[in-house]
Amino acid sequence: MKLKSEFFLLLFFCCCSVFCYSKVVESIRLSSEVSILLSVKASLIDPFDHLKDWELPENAANSSAHCGWTGVVCNSNGAVEKLDLSHMNLTGRVADEIQGLKSLSSLNLCCNGFSSPLPKSLTNLTALGSIDLSQNLFIDRLPIGFGTAAGLVAFNASGNNFSGYLPEDLGNATLLESLDLRGNFFEGPIPRTYKNLGRLKYLGLSGNNLTGSIPAELGELSALETLVLGYNEFEGGIPEEFGNLTNLKYLDLAIGNLGGSIPAELGKLKQLSTVFLYRNNFEGKIPAEIGNMTSLQFLDLSDNLLSGEIPAQIADLKNLQLLNLMCNQLSGSVPAGIGRLTQLQVLELWNNTLSGPLPSDLGQNSPLQRLDISSNSFSGSIPTSLCNKGNLTKLILFNNAFSGPVPASLSACQSLVRVRMQNNLLSGTIPVGFGKLGKLQRLELANNSLTGQIPSDLSASTSLSSIDISRNHLQSPLPSSVLSIPSLQNFIASGNNLVGEIPDQFQDCPALAWLDLSSNHFTGSIPASIASCEKLVILNLRDNQ
Repeated sequence: MKLKSEFFLLLFFCCCSVFCYSKVVESIRLSSEVSILLSVKASLIDPFDHLKDWELPENAANSSAHCGWTGVVCNSNGAVEKLDLSHMNLTGRVADEIQGLKSLSSLNLCCNGFSSPLPKSLTNLTALGSIDLSQNLFIDRLPIGFGTAAGLVAFNASGNNFSGYLPEDLGNATLLESLDLRGNFFEGPIPRTYKNLGRLKYLGLSGNNLTGSIPAELGELSALETLVLGYNEFEGGIPEEFGNLTNLKYLDLAIGNLGGSIPAELGKLKQLSTVFLYRNNFEGKIPAEIGNMTSLQFLDLSDNLLSGEIPAQIADLKNLQLLNLMCNQLSGSVPAGIGRLTQLQVLELWNNTLSGPLPSDLGQNSPLQRLDISSNSFSGSIPTSLCNKGNLTKLILFNNAFSGPVPASLSACQSLVRVRMQNNLLSGTIPVGFGKLGKLQRLELANNSLTGQIPSDLSASTSLSSIDISRNHLQSPLPSSVLSIPSLQNFIASGNNLVGEIPDQFQDCPALAWLDLSSNHFTGSIPASIASCEKLVILNLRDNQ
């Protein structure tokens, strides 16, 4: 009996010893983490004292006091699990001691002013699931080794000054869902090892100095939803394999030095809502298969070398809000179906060789905000429905062959900011009402065949800064107070048949810088009050009477 009691006593003593030892070890470890955090703080410059509560606890036995410090989150065992030092205006350097936080799963250093190299010691944080280094000034190469963090899900180093090659070993972090390295100075090719990132949903590499061809292997990233590779110096074109990215919703390859044709395979991407391919060297026709992208909302193919006609299938994109095809070599007419796109807000077709009339119902069924089709060969009348929904802000039609009257409906469009119709074949009178449009800043109707009077209501405008009605056939006196519009900077009415005296109403012209009334039939003397226009730089009254 005595032996049995001694045995249980010994067993109890051993258990207590093990328990006490584990507590001591844990206490030492937690105390070590306090020391690590204080070392991290010591290496930082904290101008706004965000980390003022990072101090040794008064009670030395309180080994978990650091769990309440700013930006520190501990797990149930009291070990540092998350460290969020974002948006604190911190500078200095990241101390190597940080690698001692063995349980750290999330590190956020975003939006500070770090301008040192990133220490390689960070790659020893193998428990990391998320690291955000974005919006700093980190320099030199991004250390190799982050790919060893088996649980890494999100890696963001965008908006820094990292240089050198993209780390190939990130391709080993096969749980990665988001990889954002935009806005740095990385060079060389995209590593083919990135094809191993089968769970990747977001890949952002834009705004670097990347070269070489875009790896076709990226087409194997079947989970990818967002692909942003623009603003680089690639060679070649878009891999046809991108047609396999069936979950892709956002594709941005703008300003990437890409060429060749736009692959018809992109038409397979039914979930794609945004395609930005502008300012590249794409040539050939716009593929008709683009009409199969039934989720497409924003399509920008501007500033390329595309030719041929606008495919009629674009009218099948019922969700399209923006269509920008400007600065290409497109010809033919605008497909009639574009007028039936009920979501269309922006249509930019300027600087092509397009011809024929516009769809007569353009704007009738959509909240059209911006229409710029200047510098083409469009003809026919201007559709009266352009501002049918009351959203039109910019109407840019200059350098075409439009004929007929200026639609009266435009002079009632309260949302208008700019109207530019110069260099067409427009006739009839200038509709009354433009002077009552409270947002209208520019009214440019020069070099047409307009007749009749200058509408007197223009004098009532409080927003117009530029009026150009030159080189028409207008016949009327100048409205007495039109030059006193408070924001008016330019008034150009040369090359008309304007008559009477120039109104002596210049006492109140605070912004007028350019006044051209030349080549008319004005009589009388030059008004003395014109000398009060202190900002007047150009005054042209020649060829009058």
